[in-house]
Amino acid sequence: MEQRLYQFQRHLPEWLHLESLIRLGERHLRVHDVDTVQMGDITLPLRVLEMGSRSPGAPVVGFFGGVHGVERIGSQVLLSWLHSLIHRLQWDDQLHRRLERVRLVFMPMINPGGIWRRTRSNPNGVDLMRNAPVDAEGKVPFLAGGQRLSRHLPWYRGRAGEPMETEAQALVNTVRQRLMNAPVSISLDCHSGFGRRDRIWCCYARSQNPIAHLAEVYRLKQILEHTYPYHHPYLIEPQSVNYTTHGDLWDYLYDEAREQHPDRLFLPFTLEMGSWLWVRKNPRQLLDFFGLFNPIIGHRHNRVLRQHLPLFEFLVAMAVNAGNWLPRGEARENLTRQAMKHWFG
Repeated sequence: MEQRLYQFQRHLPEWLHLESLIRLGERHLRVHDVDTVQMGDITLPLRVLEMGSRSPGAPVVGFFGGVHGVERIGSQVLLSWLHSLIHRLQWDDQLHRRLERVRLVFMPMINPGGIWRRTRSNPNGVDLMRNAPVDAEGKVPFLAGGQRLSRHLPWYRGRAGEPMETEAQALVNTVRQRLMNAPVSISLDCHSGFGRRDRIWCCYARSQNPIAHLAEVYRLKQILEHTYPYHHPYLIEPQSVNYTTHGDLWDYLYDEAREQHPDRLFLPFTLEMGSWLWVRKNPRQLLDFFGLFNPIIGHRHNRVLRQHLPLFEFLVAMAVNAGNWLPRGEARENLTRQAMKHWFG
């Protein structure tokens, strides 16, 4: 037992934090182990947590992290949010009433084996965010857009025609079962490692064509900027504005939701924390591969853990109040034209 605890403390302290939060919030959480990953003689469950409404008609907001093992700040930010919620539920009646109207889903460590090994890929060498059976339209960046040459090179997609990796399939199943069935659902997948600004990306990664819900994304952008004019630091845009890739899981899920649930709204977003800013402020992080994706200095790490909580609160509020802001009719057409000019003009 002591040896196992030592291994977790050394390789996966986020897991110990999650376990302590589950014990503290057991009255409010519904915990599901949807699959497992084996690391030697240690079994790592792929864990999904739910809180809030059980009603099938309630909106759902999903928070996901740890797809890439080196980007563990994404998991840590979600654990910080979960920590805050569980402690507030001990005294905050208003939060209890809010959770009667919405369901929250957490999958904070999608790739625990990669986090354990400090690698971007899972233990099989596959980049989970290149693993969906989706091919990009046109050219993609060499290697970075997804490659099938070798698992020993980064951004490996896996072999063509093979099933998705266990972790990727667990994410897909979780979204299918817990988000897509809701009338309105929003997901946020937390990453790091690109740019000097924090970005919120929407689909597509596979195509430079706009998604069908471009108006809804643009309206959400407007509301966020009007609501937090002096706080919000995010650059909100389609991912394809920067680059395109094969195999994006959120493209795969968005297209499936559009096909199978055309009367429902599923909006997937990616939070891409701008780790280049951390490196610019502390160039010594260049000497550590891990430092390219995570804040190393203590006060900066703490700032990142708290600065995205207003965004999470905002997304929950948007889901609960979807009827007050979702555009319709001529207003939606106007927003689509504005969004096209803004992002694709």
